Amino acid sequence: MTLLFDTHTHLDSYKFNEDREEVIRRAQEAGVGLMLNIGFNRETIPTTIALAEKYDFIYAAVGWHPVDSIDMLPADLHWIEELCSHEKVVAIGEIGLDYHWDTSPKDVQHRVFREQIRLARKVGKPIIIHNRDAHEDIVRILAEENAAEVGGVMHCFSGSPETAKKCLDMNFYISFGGPVTFQNARVPKEVLMQVPLDRLLIETDSPYLAPHPYRGKRNESSYVALVAEKAAELLGKTADEIAEITAENGKKCFGIR
Repeated sequence: MTLLFDTHTHLDSYKFNEDREEVIRRAQEAGVGLMLNIGFNRETIPTTIALAEKYDFIYAAVGWHPVDSIDMLPADLHWIEELCSHEKVVAIGEIGLDYHWDTSPKDVQHRVFREQIRLARKVGKPIIIHNRDAHEDIVRILAEENAAEVGGVMHCFSGSPETAKKCLDMNFYISFGGPVTFQNARVPKEVLMQVPLDRLLIETDSPYLAPHPYRGKRNESSYVALVAEKAAELLGKTADEIAEITAENGKKCFGIR
């Protein structure tokens, strides 16, 4: 398989503390030539930067996760802005809304989300969107804040074809991970088949959401090959073609040469 780009991973997770280097090596052996690690709060932003500085094929995104919105201070937003000048930081994320976990009030989530979209427009970085059970508000806020100016990625997309269309119209790529390989995942498969090839991305979100046949186990970046294989099956392409298409899309989205 040609170059794969895992556009969303958490290699700095404690779940990799015992074998992180082996996990990275397995990804490379599986053909994963690029990875984007996501720093999403006060703890994971420094470890994400450290990974990106250690490995030339790992890039970084920095942002504030909606679950942690309640903890974000003005100084944290300024910190994210400063980090956007780092040569390996290619996006702001993951940011967005999460109505599943009751940890941050909705009004706080909305404020933090809007602040980070405005920052992304200020610094000219794409954004990576976390959306859990908040489709309508996500689309509304992206539109109100003119997020189309920078675009970005709808990470691990779980919405309807109609929601996908609205996001595509706002200059976003649609990214799919392990859930699209699940036998009962009818809607994600339907959406994937409707996304234009030049807006398609793949990811793992490791260590979470492992694809079939590893569902329920720890995910890792090498498994992005299984997502590519499922996308190829659905689209009538080869896995190599999907790997090449999605890697080029990822590099274009994040400005990686």
